[in-house]
Amino acid sequence: MADQSRIDKMKAQNKRVLLSCVVVVGGMVGMAYASVPLYKLFCQVTGFGGTTQVAAQAPTAVSEKTIKIRFNADVNSGLNWQFKPEQREITVRLGEDNLAHYMAENMSVHPITGQAVYNVTPLKAGQYFSKIACFCFDEQTLQPGQRVDMPVSFYVDPAIAEDMNTRDVKTITLSYTFFKSEASVEVVDGNEDQGG
Repeated sequence: MADQSRIDKMKAQNKRVLLSCVVVVGGMVGMAYASVPLYKLFCQVTGFGGTTQVAAQAPTAVSEKTIKIRFNADVNSGLNWQFKPEQREITVRLGEDNLAHYMAENMSVHPITGQAVYNVTPLKAGQYFSKIACFCFDEQTLQPGQRVDMPVSFYVDPAIAEDMNTRDVKTITLSYTFFKSEASVEVVDGNEDQGG
């Protein structure tokens, strides 16, 4: 009888250990799936890693203080596009709605879909740089030889001048890199890198 009681006790302990392991493994798998969206949310809220903010409109109060905005454009080697800013830099007032233009041109003989990723430097300025409208929010399909204007509407939050960590920031660089989209409509026939 004592042996049976001890065996039942061991079985109960083993079930608890097994259940604990299943819960831990399930939690780890859940965290692995949730880590990307949680990290993205963290970056968007804090501006970590140069992630900019998204806004519906610029604030109504515009400061007399100004900041210089530089524009950068890159294209991943897998995308046969030309992509560049129409202006290299502008000086803007804090809180003011601004519009900058980039130009993209498909240099291949096939339609290609691309999508831009972006950041700002210095990274600590990301939480104060807000985009109102931007071509980076959607995939862009360009026909062979097609050239398009890609505007971005943005403002710099006046609070950047009040933050002890960003008071030294006099210039912000807005940088975009275009990549070929996985959903690209480009026809693959071995000649996709031939320009037109």
